[in-house]
Order: sequence, then C-alpha cells, then structure tokens
Amino acid sequence: MPHGKIRKWIRRFLLAVIAVCLLLIVRSYHLSSEQEKEHERLRQMIGREQGGERMPTDGTAASSGAVDPSGVVSAAPREPAVLDKYASLYEKNSDLAGWLSIPGMVIDYPVMQCGDDEYYLHHDFNRKKSRYGCLYVRGMADVNTPGTNFIIYGHNMKDGKMFGDLDLYEQKSFYQKHSKVFFDTLYEERTYEIVSVFRSRVYDADDDVFKYYQFYEAETKKEFEKFYQNIKKLSLYDTGVEAEFGDTFLTLSTCAYHVENGRLAVVAKRVTE
Repeated sequence: MPHGKIRKWIRRFLLAVIAVCLLLIVRSYHLSSEQEKEHERLRQMIGREQGGERMPTDGTAASSGAVDPSGVVSAAPREPAVLDKYASLYEKNSDLAGWLSIPGMVIDYPVMQCGDDEYYLHHDFNRKKSRYGCLYVRGMADVNTPGTNFIIYGHNMKDGKMFGDLDLYEQKSFYQKHSKVFFDTLYEERTYEIVSVFRSRVYDADDDVFKYYQFYEAETKKEFEKFYQNIKKLSLYDTGVEAEFGDTFLTLSTCAYHVENGRLAVVAKRVTE
C-alpha cells in the first residue's frame, strides 16, 4: 500500500479514536450531572444544602407507650418513629439506612442497606443502574443499636463524587479543618470525631493480618483494644482523639490505589454534643 494511503488511514483511525474519547467524556459528564441533580433533589427533600452544616431537629421519637382515648399510657412500647426530615425519603425507598455528611465536603449522601451487599455498588437511590452507586452498609450491620463499629462503603469516583474526595484526609491539615463526621440513622442524629486515617488493603481469607473491614463488634475489652491499637498504629498521623472500651465507631471505606486491592479507611468515634 502506498505511503500516502497508509498516512490517510492512520489519520482516519486517530480521528475515530478522538471522536470516541470525546463521546465518552460527554457521556461521563452527562451521567455525573444527572447523578448530582438527583442527589440535590434528595437533599432538598430533607432541607439541606450540600456541604453545609447539619441543622439539628427536634426529632420525632415515639413515646414509650401507646395512649388510649382515656389518656392512659399502655405498657407496650411503640416502634421508634422515623425522623420527620427522612420520612418522605424512607417512603420513596425503604432501603434507606441514614444520611452521611461532612461539612465543607462533597460527602453529603443517603446511606443504603439491603440483603444484597453488592446491590448499591451499582444502583442509585431510585434503584436504577448507576456506576456511582450509593453509599451503603452491609446487611449484617445494625446501625440502630450501639454496636462497636459499622462501616459505610462508597466508590472512589474520579470526579470526586461519593467517596472520591475521602483521600483528602491523607493530609493532616485537611483533617484539622474537617474533623467531625455526621451520620444520622432514621431515628437519631449522631456526631463523630475522627480517630484514625489509614491505608490498608483487602487480604486473602487465610492471611493472618489485621482486617479492619471484618470488625463489627467487640465482645470483650481485649477485642476492642486489638482493633483500636491497630488503627492507631496504621494511622497516617496522630489525630489526638482517644477511645476506650465502650465507645462506638463509624468507619468510612473506599478503594485506594497504593497497592492492588488497596483501601483507604477513616475511623471516627461517636461523641455527645
């Protein structure tokens, strides 16, 4: 084939590649924009602005007993009531487990939970297929009881959405300005202070190493200390926040790329304000 025709085919091939790349970029931008619009609608439903301070609510916890027409309170307790601000979201999707937010960050999203631990990796709040997925907790996690630890998972998206900016916590200067994490269950508002930020990875089942993602409940002080000492040892810097047996943790977990199957974890301790 003459050199002129070869050059012409190369140019056509390169133009085709460029066209495909541009289409993928436009499609990615469109998906990101649509996802953000949906999240903004969800925030409006609970009266929030992304990245803003959480507005405290009076709550709607049910009384400890039912009242009959005579005014007598029965001994049988009622189920706790969903907080007013989450009631409409819960009606829309009963997989809602709570809401996670960190003031000044993109992280301001609903947290989901269902029997299939992989489902919300690939579906949005409306149960539509989505590469962004949702923040979620595994089915075994009980966010409404005072367990030792529960873990919220989310994608590390390149455009910064979901847990895409969680790696900002690798810098102590950033942590110092964003040291508090807010997680509301359906029934109560909770505040956490960050204890540790560290890198890890998903290990093989038979690897005898610390696996933070397997820790949910400390039955003994020894089990608690093992978890606590490991997260402190791995921490990228000292936050100065201490914990003791009886404290409860919230762990934010996402992919990291320092090693194969890498993970970044931010562990925070619940505090009373």
